[in-house]
Formats: sequence, structure tokens, C-alpha cells
Amino acid sequence: MDRIFIKNLTVETIIGIYDFERVTPQRVVLDLEMSADIARAAASEDVESTLNYKELSETLTQYLQDSRFQLIETMAERVTELIRSDFGVRWVKLTLHKPDALPGDIDVGVIIERGDAV
Repeated sequence: MDRIFIKNLTVETIIGIYDFERVTPQRVVLDLEMSADIARAAASEDVESTLNYKELSETLTQYLQDSRFQLIETMAERVTELIRSDFGVRWVKLTLHKPDALPGDIDVGVIIERGDAV
């Protein structure tokens, strides 16, 4: 299985359950791996033949900037649904970090995989 990845996609968004989190944007960081068949794109060098990671990154950034999730679990689920439905990705692995959730240099988050690995 070929994979396309995006690492360290950082977005400021409203995320959290506490009152201060509902008004102050926080950083979330996404690491993605997605199934892709890159053979056709490699042969043709046509961006339309592959998963356009620039377009996907821009779509996710705008989506998350506009979102108001309380839980990172919900955010992760919705992001993977969007990737699979809007970009035709069969399998996606998402690591979603909320690096400022705890004091110090502690990183927290979730890792989910959705779809069938091919």
C-alpha cells in the first residue's frame, strides 16, 4: 500500500470543555497517513491523479478553524470522516495532538485509524 503523509499540520481552533477553552483558540497538531495509489500519478506527473496534500491541508485548516469541538476524540472522528468522504481516501491514520492541554512539555492526544488498509 502506498501512503501519503502530512506531519505537523498546526491549526488554532476552539477545542475543550472548560469555559476559557470555549473562547480562546488553542493549537492542535495533526499527523496523517493516508492510503493512496501513486503509480498513475508517478507515471503521468499529473496532480489530478493523486491525493492533493496541499488542497487537503487547506481544507482541514479551514474546517478546524471554523469548528467548535469539545473533545479531541470528536474532532479526530470528524476529521477522518471528512478526509474519507471528500478526498476518497480508503484508509487514514490520524494522530491528533493537543500540546497545550497540560502544563510543561507534555503532549496529549489521540490516534485513530479508519477504513480498510489496502
